[in-house]
Amino acid sequence: MTSTTKARAMRLGALWAWGTIAAIAWLGLAGCASQQATLEADTSSAGLITPSDESESRRRARIRLELAVGYFEQGKVDVALDELKQVIAIDPTFGDAFNLRGLIFMRLNDTRQAEDSFRRALSINPRDSNTLHNYGWMQCQAGRYDEASKLFDRAVANPLYADRAKTLMAMGVCLARAGRIEEAERSLARSYELDAANPVTGYNLANLLFRRGDFQRAQFYIRRLNNSELANAESLWLGIKVERRMNDADGTRQLGEQLRKRFPQSKERIAFDRGAFDE
Repeated sequence: MTSTTKARAMRLGALWAWGTIAAIAWLGLAGCASQQATLEADTSSAGLITPSDESESRRRARIRLELAVGYFEQGKVDVALDELKQVIAIDPTFGDAFNLRGLIFMRLNDTRQAEDSFRRALSINPRDSNTLHNYGWMQCQAGRYDEASKLFDRAVANPLYADRAKTLMAMGVCLARAGRIEEAERSLARSYELDAANPVTGYNLANLLFRRGDFQRAQFYIRRLNNSELANAESLWLGIKVERRMNDADGTRQLGEQLRKRFPQSKERIAFDRGAFDE
């Protein structure tokens, strides 16, 4: 599979996965995050594959996989699955096909087949960080937090994995849901160090710090987000609550004005007008 095709396939997985993370992380920035989310080719096991290295069966399977990716991108999951059946029939050792199949079954809420797909992908390439990330997030959604953390750890341990920041973010969100707040903060902070521009990471880190009473540090992260073009109603509302805790009346007022002007129909604007800062 060419690097361009593989990046495209993995990017589609990221679009779906990061949107799910954003929703569960109490944040409506999924669109912004997903536009940035791309999972690069993991070349840790086989090295870089060039056209001359590709067998005829792999070439035919890759072309079919490109079609499956295209259908998945269009939301035609049934057609994408039919294409993947042909990919696997041509080349049953093509791990990317099983990873994409797992993502499709995740979208269809078919946990059993998604898990089987990810396991088969990992049996082909146990170090594929893309699959480890996706399988880890599926385990997190199911509440199997220890298993999820192990998979995330394996993904980020690969020094060639280009999207460690996003997996660390997912792990931080998962650890927070598990109530492991200190570990969650460390994971989100590491993610932020690697990719400070990711709004989902910035929001979740600020929110976590706010919830445990570290208002000064929460102010740093949420101000940075709200001073960017990626601010939205959720981030402005969190910023308002942080500024109130810091007794900054001007900051509270300015953010409130932005909220009213930019998101007049949002539930956050309604809560602000009601003064429901502690609900």
